Amino acid sequence: MTHSMTGYGKAVAELPNKKITVEIKSLNSKQFDLFTRLPSTYREKEIALRNSLARCLVRGKVDLSINVEVIAKDVTSKIDHNVLSQYHREISGLSSELNIPQPQEWFSVLLRLPDVMKQEQEELSDEEWNLIEQAVNSAVDDTIAFRRQEGEMLAQVLTTKINNIRSLLEAVEPFEEERIEKVKCRIREGLNSLEGIDYDKNRFEQEMIYYIEKLDVNEEKSRLAHHLDYFLTTLQEKEPQGKKLGFIAQEIGREINTLGSKSNQSGMQRIVVQMKDELEQMKEQILNVL
Repeated sequence: MTHSMTGYGKAVAELPNKKITVEIKSLNSKQFDLFTRLPSTYREKEIALRNSLARCLVRGKVDLSINVEVIAKDVTSKIDHNVLSQYHREISGLSSELNIPQPQEWFSVLLRLPDVMKQEQEELSDEEWNLIEQAVNSAVDDTIAFRRQEGEMLAQVLTTKINNIRSLLEAVEPFEEERIEKVKCRIREGLNSLEGIDYDKNRFEQEMIYYIEKLDVNEEKSRLAHHLDYFLTTLQEKEPQGKKLGFIAQEIGREINTLGSKSNQSGMQRIVVQMKDELEQMKEQILNVL
């Protein structure tokens, strides 16, 4: 089943004193790229989270965010006397040096400055981490379900594009027959216009056969049809197929280009251009397939 790399998942874990919200966002990428926003308390578990997400999500640009909302504070705040005194001395010195009035409400100024207030938090407990793991796993499940839903739509689009190319390939045949006849007539007319010059008709037939074989596109048509079938088969595989589909699309493009170089006929060339357009749209969609 086709999965997209675009996904979103969210889960909430609640403790008596805090609410923990886990969000996962995923976009397309050539490999697994994880960006995390975690409270400092959970940083020690970042490697474990990274390994778990890489195993489950496989590929994509993944953004993991864990936000903690404290309901009943279990932290105690203390004033760092040394830092506060240092700020006071520096501000007083600058006030005298720059001839700027000192603050009238010293505490309202000093207590807002960085590192004046020290917060002592309890260590991460096993109970809290277990709840966070459950929330992360739930968010991952939501992300995978989102990816699966997006992947179904991608598969429909890609199948439509493949069928469009197949229809265009079938439309080539009438132009192909007409093209060969036009080539024969053009060469005969050119030879007939050369008055007083005789030519070896057997050699002419040999050259004609050689020229027509160079323009023959049956092999390219057969290979292109095979690649189209292989693409649809790969779409049904259970394993991630994004990279494989990209390789098959390259082979499809190679056969279309060869078909165009051999076309030598305006009608066929227009069909080849339409094939290329369908293929380019496919490639854009394939970039988002897991």
